Amino acid sequence: MQQQNQQQNMQGSNQMMQSQTSFGGHELLDAHESIGGLIGVMEQYMLYEQHIQNQELAAILQRHRTFMTQLYNTIVDTLKTGQDPAVPTQTYNMDQSNEVIYGMQPSAPKSPSQSVNELNDECISSFMLGNLKSISSAFTTTALEATNPVFRRVIADSIPNIIEMAYEIFLYQNKHQYYQVPQLQPQDMQAISNGFAPVQSNMPH
Repeated sequence: MQQQNQQQNMQGSNQMMQSQTSFGGHELLDAHESIGGLIGVMEQYMLYEQHIQNQELAAILQRHRTFMTQLYNTIVDTLKTGQDPAVPTQTYNMDQSNEVIYGMQPSAPKSPSQSVNELNDECISSFMLGNLKSISSAFTTTALEATNPVFRRVIADSIPNIIEMAYEIFLYQNKHQYYQVPQLQPQDMQAISNGFAPVQSNMPH
């Protein structure tokens, strides 16, 4: 019985060694930063939840947390084994429409809140957007520098989902005039749009 346990331990150690040797040191440090950042976002979302007043924002936060929990498990599974995860990368689908409100409306000047009681849905949604921007940058760096092809693909496939969550928050903020989108004068927009021309290439296909 003891010999059987030793053999199982040896097999487990060999599998662990094989999974570890399929990663470079640099990407493991990047992975540590990315996963740590994802944990930070998930934990901060828990803090935000108690301050949210708008039910729509609360529902967005809950969907994000559920999705990020599965994403975390998928990434950790891949990191431990170096192989395809048991649950592959999912696709996040936002609930917001893609309609952006352009233009600026008058609003009161902003200043930092002086107490926790002053935190409102504008503050919370801004925190959420900032968190998602941060981990999207970390994930991009990790994907660009990963040597393990499976881990690289899992991280790379996760980036569009994080972008989609961030865009959902932007749309929510824009709808509530928390994130206004100014525009240039029509002639300036036209000048920029017409500032580039296609290449007339004679290269063979």
